[in-house]
Amino acid sequence: MSEILRVEHLTKHFTKKGIFGKISETVRATDDVSFVLNQGEVLVLAGESGSGKSTIAKLILKSIESDSGKIFFENQEITNNKENLKKIRMNTQMIHQDPYDSINPRMKVGDIISEPLEIHKMGNKSQRKNRVLEVLREVKLEPAEDIVKKYPHMLSGGQRQRVVLARALSVKPKIILADEPVSMLDVSIRAEMLELMQQLQKKYNISFIYITHDLATARYFGQRIAILYMGKIVEIGAIDTVLQSPKHPYTQALIDAISSPDPENLHKIRKIRIKESDDENVYEGCRFRTRCPYAFDKCEKEPNLEKISENQYSACFADIE
Repeated sequence: MSEILRVEHLTKHFTKKGIFGKISETVRATDDVSFVLNQGEVLVLAGESGSGKSTIAKLILKSIESDSGKIFFENQEITNNKENLKKIRMNTQMIHQDPYDSINPRMKVGDIISEPLEIHKMGNKSQRKNRVLEVLREVKLEPAEDIVKKYPHMLSGGQRQRVVLARALSVKPKIILADEPVSMLDVSIRAEMLELMQQLQKKYNISFIYITHDLATARYFGQRIAILYMGKIVEIGAIDTVLQSPKHPYTQALIDAISSPDPENLHKIRKIRIKESDDENVYEGCRFRTRCPYAFDKCEKEPNLEKISENQYSACFADIE
């Protein structure tokens, strides 16, 4: 597979200010994050709320600026140059968790989907209209001629999310960033949406960054997975390898949290007890050490991602089986 996106040492810190503008707290949302996304690959970014997953997506789209680090699209660094930004934003589309976060409730479906086509000056009016109908049929919203006339409030939650997917597909992107795209849907609709996304991903060889805290859907849709904890990647590798044989205790804890009726669905590992932590110096050394049952003196230093096998890297000093 050829590389389409590369992130190098991406860092973004947010500061909270108290009285008189004095900085009271610094949150390291993304801290020295590096990874590669290949053409036609589905990379999962997984972790609990606040781990930095959505911040990474915003940094890639340049909707917020990084403190440091570089992002490369097709081996060209993404800068704030107007033409550069136009290229990345046309080729990299976003699907949000809540469709109401990204669509105008006062616009009809046809206008919502055609809006990015107009922004990027793709085709004439007739061609844009045909493209809107085409993508509506691809996301299984039919009859498309009727759907284009509807407003978002006239559709179900699952239909609205398909509209968001159709809008993302309209400009024929090379990358789609999907931020918890099925978490607000009913379980049955969730499965249909994931299957549809998988079909379209394979059909058009689209690269996906799938952001989630749900490892069950991640395993169904993803090919590789990066586990994030407090802004750092603590484990990365082929999704089956990581989920069946986790080498970081935080990954183990996430797997323990999965409720599955099929005991063979995921590799059985012993339950680990995550400790409560009120350590203010959490950014010193391994960030998970104050909650980790395997922690020892060496964990006061920050571990690097080390190669465990051909398909797996982990940032942990402990030898976990």
